[in-house]
Amino acid sequence: MLVLAAVLGVVMFIALRSPLKDDIAWLLYVARRWMAGRELYVDVVEVNPPLIVWISAVPLEIARWLDGPPQFTAIPVFVAAVLGCAWWTAELLRDRGGIFAARLPVFAVIGSLLLLLPAADLGQREHLLVAAFLPYLAIFARSLDGKRPSLTAALAAGVLAGLGCALKPRYAGMFAVLECLALAYGLRPWRALPLAAGTTLLGYAGLVAIVCPAYLGRAVPLALALYEATDVPFLALLQASAVLLTGLAVAIFLLWLRRRSLHDYSLMLTLVLFAAVSTVICFVDGKDWYYHRLPAIVATALALVLWGVTDLTHKRSAIRRLPLAAAGLAVAVFCASAIQRLGPEAIDAVEPQKTTVDRLEQIIRDEHARTYIAFSEWIALGFPVVNNTGVSWASRFDSMWALKGEIWRARFDPATDKEWPIARWVAHDFIAGCPDVAVVDTRETTKYIKVLSASDPAFARAWTRYRPIAAFDGLVVYRRRAAGCLDVWVATEARPALKVR
Repeated sequence: MLVLAAVLGVVMFIALRSPLKDDIAWLLYVARRWMAGRELYVDVVEVNPPLIVWISAVPLEIARWLDGPPQFTAIPVFVAAVLGCAWWTAELLRDRGGIFAARLPVFAVIGSLLLLLPAADLGQREHLLVAAFLPYLAIFARSLDGKRPSLTAALAAGVLAGLGCALKPRYAGMFAVLECLALAYGLRPWRALPLAAGTTLLGYAGLVAIVCPAYLGRAVPLALALYEATDVPFLALLQASAVLLTGLAVAIFLLWLRRRSLHDYSLMLTLVLFAAVSTVICFVDGKDWYYHRLPAIVATALALVLWGVTDLTHKRSAIRRLPLAAAGLAVAVFCASAIQRLGPEAIDAVEPQKTTVDRLEQIIRDEHARTYIAFSEWIALGFPVVNNTGVSWASRFDSMWALKGEIWRARFDPATDKEWPIARWVAHDFIAGCPDVAVVDTRETTKYIKVLSASDPAFARAWTRYRPIAAFDGLVVYRRRAAGCLDVWVATEARPALKVR
């Protein structure tokens, strides 16, 4: 428990003192707009399903009650959620006896890994997803051993896992793969556990279709059309996933090595299968983002710890301790990689005034800006800057990813701008929002100002009213020096048809 307390203290200090993770800050902004009456996926564009927005509304409401910054409620809420899942998982594992008989040590191990391995991505959808799946996996593994769980526990774990999967619907295939394993063990598919998960997912899908039709009508087609621009080559993704793939290979080998003698074979098999399927999903996503690998990393690390602790209970010769050393080394590498990723965040936590985000916030305050925009694919230039300053964001997008996607797709489909006229929408939002301060990220190869000026004369005229006032960290900050922007429109045809906030 001392280790868990230490990990919790360090992680909370870093998460609360350093700038809020950009994705989480953006989702909090989206939730705030939704709570204010704006229409999701129309007034503000988001490609994730609405559940994460609804969840993000919870810490916002708590922050309103407490009259405090959302960061200081969002992080504790997410930490409490994952630790709650860890505690329940430890409670469910007690029925296995042996090394799981003592609940506190098991909770400490699971909780420490759930807090440490996400590194700077604590609270991401994948982080919440893997935590929500753990009780399901514990009960599923027990079912493979021929033990029937209580109906209440099975229903609750199924609903929780279904909600976790709803955060990233691609993981619905996980249930199908697990049920294939269950069939191989002679289990019937109409058990309470998978039925609860499936019913939850179907109910959620129906709810989304009813209350958020724009998600299916706008967000999904938009993501399918443009989000592929952020994909990385397979070899690059393979290289970025080297630690995960190596750890998973070690776990698979150790599982095979002790397939006949491992006391908790079914549990380790379940964890390894979850990790393997999560890895496949990560590669299908095609994104070189660490948090996409989190479900696979957490499950692999837990499987290796399980194998190592079980092996420690047997007396073996030095040469037969080599597999144990391999398991320990793999877990150590996972933890060291997470600590390395936490390093820059720790520096930001100690000296927050030196971060790029803080410098941008200070400029906005000094300039008494009321509206703001950043021309960059890096979300952090907009969020949490907007969250912390209260300035209005002059775009329906969180960054320029959609514009980059339009440019990418136009290379092989010139008709893209007719179906998804992103440049037109961005230009319209810019002119309508007339930001007082604008930031241009010069580190990117895509020259957004040049692209927008070439595609929209009204934007080009509006941009002539901006002058640079600062430059740092590869950014150039501009200030609007003239009065409003609306007079640059010379014809109503310059305005896109999509509803504007």
